[in-house]
Amino acid sequence: MNTEHENHKLEKRLCREVGRAIVDFNMIEEGDRVMVCLSGGKDSYAMLDILQKLQARAPISFEMIVVNLDQKQPGFPADILPAYLTKLGVKFHIENQDTYSIVKRVIPEGKTMCSLCSRLRRGILYRVASELGATKIALGHHRDDILQTLLLNMFFGAKLKGMPPKLVSDDGQHVVIRPMAYVAEKDLTRWAEVRQFPIIPCTLCGSQENLQRKQVGLMLKDWEKRFPGRVENMFSALQNIVPSHLMDRSLFPFETIRATGEAFEDGDKAFDDEPLPMVAPAGPEESGVEGNASPARAVISISAAH
Repeated sequence: MNTEHENHKLEKRLCREVGRAIVDFNMIEEGDRVMVCLSGGKDSYAMLDILQKLQARAPISFEMIVVNLDQKQPGFPADILPAYLTKLGVKFHIENQDTYSIVKRVIPEGKTMCSLCSRLRRGILYRVASELGATKIALGHHRDDILQTLLLNMFFGAKLKGMPPKLVSDDGQHVVIRPMAYVAEKDLTRWAEVRQFPIIPCTLCGSQENLQRKQVGLMLKDWEKRFPGRVENMFSALQNIVPSHLMDRSLFPFETIRATGEAFEDGDKAFDDEPLPMVAPAGPEESGVEGNASPARAVISISAAH
């Protein structure tokens, strides 16, 4: 197959997955003013690109305004994003706030800066969304980000908690959406190469090589390489929760359950050893049993390729 054909298939897949997430979670509605947060990284560039394609053929009418937060990082090329967005012909706003100096001053050398940086950035974006009259705030997190967050919360926060595709903001004033919730990072990496986005590296996040998020991300990539289908199954599991087989008493009334004499679909048969499809090991030293089924892909009108 030629490169052009492969690129076209990738574009269709990205549009389909973003469109499916928008419909599944009712992310964008008629008359919405969507604030698209653009950081200068591959993910947010791709989000804007795909949302523009969907906007042109969506069955609803919505407006987009692109917002970039210039955090005054040393050497930040302030001219790149305005030039790129002007060329695209989209509405945009550059918010100038020196959060870089605050983070560098407050966080000791060698400590993780992401938590404070995120809180500062989030507060500024919420304020800007109110000033611009945005009804939705779109962030560029993808499927791998969601799984990384799930594992980080399990490993270090002792919570079974991920990154939702849609939520109400901390201040209760905004609806935050993640249109790329179904999109694999490897597809975004390829798309950034195809579209030749003018990537701007972050000297805060990018300079921290030992971040737990990076380590978990590498672990997921290794799993996907050695056990194809494992990452997809993990993501599907987030959409197939069985509260009766977890241990959260706020989600299931364990203390009041009684035998009813009627068959229960999710009863103790769930503990049987079910046969799982075998996955070929990556090397002679490895062997294992892994599921590799993929969920059915629903095609939706908003993302139908033309």
